[in-house]
Amino acid sequence: MGSFLSFTRRKDQPIEDYSCSGMDWCKRAKTSANCDGENNRLIPGLPDEISLEIIARVPRICYLKMKMVSRSWKAAIGGPEVYQLRKELGRTEEWLYILTKLEDQLAWHGLDPSSGRWQRVPPMPAIAFEDESRRGFSGLCMRSLIDSSIKITETVRGWAGKNDASMKMPFCGCSVGAVAGCLYVLGGFSRFSTIRCVWRYNPCTNSWQESSSMTEGRAFCKISMLDDKLYAVGGIRRVKGGLSPLQTAEVYDPRTDTWTAMPTVPFSKGQVLPTAFLAELLEPVAVGVASYRGRLCVPQSLYSWPFYGDVSGEIYDPRTNTWSEMPAGMGEGWPGKQAETMLSAVVNGELYALDPSGSSEGAAQIKVYDDKEDVWKVVIGKVPFHDLSNCETPYLLASFLGKLHLIMKGINNDTSVLTVDVSASSASVLPSLNPEKFRKAEDPDFWEVIGTKNFGAAEFISCQVLSV
Repeated sequence: MGSFLSFTRRKDQPIEDYSCSGMDWCKRAKTSANCDGENNRLIPGLPDEISLEIIARVPRICYLKMKMVSRSWKAAIGGPEVYQLRKELGRTEEWLYILTKLEDQLAWHGLDPSSGRWQRVPPMPAIAFEDESRRGFSGLCMRSLIDSSIKITETVRGWAGKNDASMKMPFCGCSVGAVAGCLYVLGGFSRFSTIRCVWRYNPCTNSWQESSSMTEGRAFCKISMLDDKLYAVGGIRRVKGGLSPLQTAEVYDPRTDTWTAMPTVPFSKGQVLPTAFLAELLEPVAVGVASYRGRLCVPQSLYSWPFYGDVSGEIYDPRTNTWSEMPAGMGEGWPGKQAETMLSAVVNGELYALDPSGSSEGAAQIKVYDDKEDVWKVVIGKVPFHDLSNCETPYLLASFLGKLHLIMKGINNDTSVLTVDVSASSASVLPSLNPEKFRKAEDPDFWEVIGTKNFGAAEFISCQVLSV
């Protein structure tokens, strides 16, 4: 049976011939108008139930080629039965997906960490709606949905009437998330408006499909998954005279494909400024989100171009459907709050974040949050890699396979995905308190490289993890 699954196809051999597996009786069946049920089986001579069990045990990196065996194999691998079996058999795999941008082109890349092999995700659909009121606020072209060179700090210039980034780029500011084994791309700008549109990538079918739209248009919103639901918090919208921050939030249930409005984010720290002038000038905006111990943690900042300041944040508890003020230490010390990429991750219940310039030497650090003392503590005092000061988004942080992963762009545009086991670390016993372990953390050998790829001059936009 193993030889059957590992056969190779000659260039001049039609794809349909795979279903025969070279058997004479199968060839005769192809020319017969009356083909019995035996010849329609996935693997001749075996019940389809057994064939599906075999397919479910094959590594997912092989599925694209296996779909070329026959139409029936393509249908089976794209159907739900195989993936349900993978769950039951404990064959579910976690893959890392990275979104990059080169000029006006977006591209997703999937990494199988077990083999170190990459798989290109189909491009997001280039679709424009003629009836703009039908799908959000304006037409959508997913091909150029975001320009990461326009940071939210630039975009907020529109609040002061100095510069409106949405005028320069017709599509920018979308957000990405993952839930129920699918990738989601949400909102952003289209022409002069923020949009509500949502697109979903299903790795089982390896295709994109439009999902239900959000309740309102938003750009630069923050996305996180909690309790098998997707949360979209804050963002900005276009109003007369410029742009305005959103205090609204909503939640998506993939089981019903519906969005539901949540209580408004209070931005309590932004409401207690010392003068009325500052309260009118500075606008609060969510600058991050993390699902931590059953709640959503949303750090925030106050903006008025060219000024900004960090002002703690809010925490949402889905059990009570209420917001509360974030602990002072968590909010004030949240690393990387100004970054536009994924720089926080939860590993085995602990919240980690990468601070791009946390040390006195300006080197990147990795910290963990101690909820008992309400402080951030250094886990790795110096990320031991090349000087990337000229690169706007050289890092991404991800959590999967029970480990912390760092996606980093190096010299010659080589991207490395590195992992470090932080399971032994905790808020009470940290490598930074152990000189020997702390020294090793700064050694490149302390990290394990699980994948490399050259994306050229492309920038990192975001990363997500799917379990399929």
